[in-house]
Amino acid sequence: MTTDDEGTVRSVLRAFDLLALFTEHRRTWAVKDLTTASGLAKTTVLRLVATCEQRGLLWTRPDGRITVGPGMLRWAQLANTAWQLPEQVRQVLRELARECRETVNLYVRSTSVLVCVAQQEGPLAIRHVGRVGDELPLGSGAAGRVLDGTEGAAVSHGEPEAGASSVAAPVHDGDGRVLAALAITGPSSRFGAGETAAFAEAVTAAAVRISQIGLGTRAE
Repeated sequence: MTTDDEGTVRSVLRAFDLLALFTEHRRTWAVKDLTTASGLAKTTVLRLVATCEQRGLLWTRPDGRITVGPGMLRWAQLANTAWQLPEQVRQVLRELARECRETVNLYVRSTSVLVCVAQQEGPLAIRHVGRVGDELPLGSGAAGRVLDGTEGAAVSHGEPEAGASSVAAPVHDGDGRVLAALAITGPSSRFGAGETAAFAEAVTAAAVRISQIGLGTRAE
């Protein structure tokens, strides 16, 4: 890789890191705050913002604050279409959440992280809270171990969040490769030995059903 190539890749990574600062809880930024949060020089931030604006990924409002651009709508719609699960799979998630009374998540691996691509909340008032699109460290938690290839079915307590427990099982593609991880997650107080064993049996059976149905996404 040449020096110019390395500089280009570094600029792309910086642009992605800058975009990642925009979240549901922080939709707009002042340039000064964006510079501080990114750890980059102000001139670099302004250059990256200008480049992203040219592609519609960022937008500077009349009041000078920066927010996500209208070009993101196309990417959001594309992602939603590409990762739309078959209704049969969603039914499996609903049935599993109803049976175990805990939140059910489906994760896939994306380079060094795992990403939640579907969720069915449990019916109890105190439950695991997360969102589709959330990222977790690979190898952390039951789903992370499944997708890291460390274990088949896996159990975790206090990972990646204290007080939360999870039981996960692998979803395979037609060739037997691990395609996703199906996980049941909730407060550790409800994951005693007996409950955990029952959850493991239920999530493994559900993962087998999903493997037979197929995710019906570009991940396959």
